[in-house]
Amino acid sequence: MGPDEPERSFLERVRQSLPDLHPAERKLGEFLTQFPGEIASYNAQELARLADVSKATVSRFVRRLGFESYEEARRMARDESRTGSRLFLAHPDQIAGSAHPGIAEEIDNLERSFSQIEADQISAVASELLTARRVWLVGFRISQSFATYLYWQLLKVLPDVVVVPRGGETMGEHIAVMDARDCVIVFGLRRRVAGMDSMLDAISGTGAKLCYITDESAPTRKDANWHFHCVTATSTPQFNHAAVLALCHRLMVATTVQAGRAGRDQLARIERLNEQIGQL
Repeated sequence: MGPDEPERSFLERVRQSLPDLHPAERKLGEFLTQFPGEIASYNAQELARLADVSKATVSRFVRRLGFESYEEARRMARDESRTGSRLFLAHPDQIAGSAHPGIAEEIDNLERSFSQIEADQISAVASELLTARRVWLVGFRISQSFATYLYWQLLKVLPDVVVVPRGGETMGEHIAVMDARDCVIVFGLRRRVAGMDSMLDAISGTGAKLCYITDESAPTRKDANWHFHCVTATSTPQFNHAAVLALCHRLMVATTVQAGRAGRDQLARIERLNEQIGQL
């Protein structure tokens, strides 16, 4: 890190390190992206037990983050926890011990996610969506479900929005025709497909505005115009995607509101046509 560069936060160090970690260290890193406050609360032996790794793994992990000792890492996390960030207030036993774990998880994940997302950021994305030549929604595996959901919402107010890739298509076919007038929203939820970073590099190279929506484990993309981390922590076998769906909803609401009279007229036109056709 150069003398003029701002010091990275503890959580950002963890995220940036994940792709280069060995399996046991990555397990610890992913645990800390969900519960970063744990390192501020426990000693190395206790953290190792909570994350189900060895104490040696904890020691290697903090050195990989650039700290000279566990205590140095712990001090940084403790200092950041004093800012009141929701990210540092969650603990795995709080969720597991709740009488209604699903509801507790969803509320907690929503609060932790939106503590990192400014209303102005959502408004800026909406503005770009409304002025873009074409809006591309990209997703693979479960991420395509959210891309498709957002498509159905934005279709009512945007003239040209598509979900890619579809069956049998390659992303190269679509990236080749993207340009600086476009806006691309990429969903990159765990588990991300191979080649995701290369695909994002290629999209960034087109000059299109890039909005990247991921879970909390993804390293921040510096070349993305917006990178939203949605917390998906859960005590169940499946990730909790409540925050992802909520973010999609907020993007739709902001876009519809900014569309103003034209957006309302389009919605009314769609309703009239549906009544005329008798399809609904």
